[in-house]
Amino acid sequence: MDFDISGAQVFFTIPTNIPILGDLQISETMVVSWIVMAVIAVLCLWLTHDLKVTNISKRQAVAEFLVEKANNFVRGNTGGYKFDYMIPFIAALFTTSVFSNLISLLGLRSPTADLSTEAAWAVVVFIMITAKKIQTNKLGGYLKGFTQPIPVMTPFNILSELATPVSMACRHFGNILSGVVIDGLIYAALATATKALFGLIPGAVGNVLGTIPFLSVGLPAITSLYFDWFSGVMQAFIFCMLTIMYIANAAEEG
Repeated sequence: MDFDISGAQVFFTIPTNIPILGDLQISETMVVSWIVMAVIAVLCLWLTHDLKVTNISKRQAVAEFLVEKANNFVRGNTGGYKFDYMIPFIAALFTTSVFSNLISLLGLRSPTADLSTEAAWAVVVFIMITAKKIQTNKLGGYLKGFTQPIPVMTPFNILSELATPVSMACRHFGNILSGVVIDGLIYAALATATKALFGLIPGAVGNVLGTIPFLSVGLPAITSLYFDWFSGVMQAFIFCMLTIMYIANAAEEG
């Protein structure tokens, strides 16, 4: 059984001559991420092309439906219109996450199966949360919050603050990577079972049939419903939900 889980493939490296940053590696994760962004950009341009006030097309109806769902998602979890400025970011984050998770159905490696992707998202969200806390409590109030309820809790409060982006990134990454690994193991195991089964047939017929993964048809499609579709969409939903709740809670802390 030949199955590689070593990580994203590095296609080539661009020397930067910067000791701190090192060389720029163009990896499979980076390439597929750009493919995802290009697909989303083209889709958005197509959906929002030639908008009308009356006699709208089915394409515009779909675009308006998606915008309405994004509005309701943010407003429904924040209790009003106060956080409408977050709608474009949350919509972009959710769409990118879903497309990145589901692109494995096309045979490409999911960018979200690489921790660096979720880590970058989590850092952006952490900066937004911290900025909102500072905006609400001012810098002095934000720093003072680490000493509550007693100063001795300061190290634990700092660790708790830093744990937010780490937990968000690792939760999303762990679920997606586990699905990629389990699906890959199932495919590889079934291919090996096919070869072993048809290898019992003597001669060239057995050798030829053993190279065709007959047993890989059916079961992987069933497991894909959970690991690709359900888990992929659910993890995108959870990541965006946590983003909304953390930022909303940061604005209410006073």
